[in-house]
Amino acid sequence: MTGKGSHKGRLQRFFACFVKKARANKISFAVYAAMGGITTAVIALTFLSGHYESTFTAVLSLFLFLLPTFVEESFRIKLPASLEIVAVLFVFCANILGEIAGFYIIFPFWDDMLHYTSGFIFAAFGFSLVELLNRHTRFDFYLSPIFISLVALFFAMTVGVMWEFFEFSADMLLGTDMQKDFTVENVNSILLGDGETLPVRIHGIEHTVIVTESGEEYVIEGYLDIGLLDTMKDLFVDFLGALFFCIIGFFYTSRSSKGRIARRFIPRVDSAE
Repeated sequence: MTGKGSHKGRLQRFFACFVKKARANKISFAVYAAMGGITTAVIALTFLSGHYESTFTAVLSLFLFLLPTFVEESFRIKLPASLEIVAVLFVFCANILGEIAGFYIIFPFWDDMLHYTSGFIFAAFGFSLVELLNRHTRFDFYLSPIFISLVALFFAMTVGVMWEFFEFSADMLLGTDMQKDFTVENVNSILLGDGETLPVRIHGIEHTVIVTESGEEYVIEGYLDIGLLDTMKDLFVDFLGALFFCIIGFFYTSRSSKGRIARRFIPRVDSAE
């Protein structure tokens, strides 16, 4: 069956899967209900106040809340409740609290916390992809625990790099400041030298004066870094989060431990299908 009927049937299976999961795990359902309810209220408040960009962000968050169910239904993969809860809370903390409520500015650690969590989550997905191939009888494919962990680490880091590409593109094309600026007191620069290859080391910078073509003048403390430190910090925190999961996953696949933590976050093939 194709066309309108097939789409309707797929939608029905999607919501049936969602209801089934809600009944199976009350904690997961409570998290979905709480985050969905708060996000719906945010949509109404931002729309009525005319903050339509925030409204779009909140609506997008609602769709992202349903992404785990979509993955399960589309790929016949069973996602552990713990992974779903972390994913939903991650979206809520990033979009609703981070972007709309301004937690990125209020709490300096907020961005680092989310990047660490994203590294952990995507390492879990990368780990599960290889693990599923290892266990699937249709594929003559096997990787040792150390290589599974490395693939998961590289997968998570690739996602992190792609996100930094997105931030850079948004800043260049849309005039945003997703790659947050930092001020530094020390710089090493070849451009400030006399044409030699050795960098000039400048320490203890008190302030920098920025003069635009139109004559506008800005004075900032220290020297302005326009995103390099933020990008490298984000990638390093992504790496730490991914590395933490990969260490857990390594012991899980090597069977040197019971893997209780890993089983809570590694997706698996739905045996009911």
